[in-house]
Amino acid sequence: MQQTHKQKRLSAWSTPILLIAVLLVFVLLIAVLGDNSLARMAAQTMIRVVFVVGLWIFVGNSGVVSFGHVGYMAIGAYCSAWLTLKPQMKGMFLPDLWSFLANAEWPVLPAAIVSGLLAALVALVSGAAILRLTGIAASIATFAFLAIVHTVYSSWEGVTGATSSVVGLTRYADHWVTLGWAVAAILVASIYANSASGLALRATREDEVAASASGIDMYRHRLLALVVSAFFTGVAGALFGHSLGVLNPNSFYLGVTFITLAMLVVGGIGSLTGAVTGVLVLSILIEVLVRMERGVELGGTNLALPAGAQEILIGIVMILVLILRPTGLSGGRELRLRLGGRRPN
Repeated sequence: MQQTHKQKRLSAWSTPILLIAVLLVFVLLIAVLGDNSLARMAAQTMIRVVFVVGLWIFVGNSGVVSFGHVGYMAIGAYCSAWLTLKPQMKGMFLPDLWSFLANAEWPVLPAAIVSGLLAALVALVSGAAILRLTGIAASIATFAFLAIVHTVYSSWEGVTGATSSVVGLTRYADHWVTLGWAVAAILVASIYANSASGLALRATREDEVAASASGIDMYRHRLLALVVSAFFTGVAGALFGHSLGVLNPNSFYLGVTFITLAMLVVGGIGSLTGAVTGVLVLSILIEVLVRMERGVELGGTNLALPAGAQEILIGIVMILVLILRPTGLSGGRELRLRLGGRRPN
């Protein structure tokens, strides 16, 4: 029997509910069985979920690979620092801040929201130019945006601290706080993907010419997706800073760009399930490799991987997934409950 409209809606909602349940079980297990080190890993994993799900809102629905979302992450991270750091700390590290920022000392939640909104505003302005391009040209333009942001934040000494680290951020982003934001990102991503704009955008991903002939405004839908996407990547930046307590421009450049795109590709760029799956799989793999680089006692012998093995092995995993399963671990499919059955003949 074909699914009724109500069953289709329930089936669509089952995806975010199941993904949220998986993340909740993951965090609960670490909270009950893990140590402080694993709790920090869980927090970092949830921050990656916020970022990669945010990235998927644009990349997964539009088909345009973006190398620039880490730039929005940096914007959100430093905006949160400007709003939450104590005025005395800002006077020491960021002496050239505008007076309204220099004297600000906001609570962390509104600061995270405003940081996401600032990233979304920058995405609106930058996307208005970048998204007039298509295909590889648009992807290269996003990388140029990232390079611009990195150069500005690495050079503006009195406002960002340049290459010096900004310290003193409140470390409030534990595994529970970051789980809450991960849940919000998944819900918004699912709502957008099933909205009229999300469906229209995926139509342009499949066939730009046919979508344009059907009257779909590709530029407008891509810009909307980019703005929503940038909000969550900006929030991920704020959470990142308040997880570590320190910011540095080098934390928001090629390394993070590579690992987050790897998570999206490994999980499956075509589905929200793939975005979350890629984060969980590679985050666990990274944690295992980091511990092996530090050394593991085995039969009285300390076995350790050479430095840099983590990046090499992750690259190998990414290549193998692309060769053996080009659509990612999720196969481009969503995790859903089957509702209803077949109508008897």
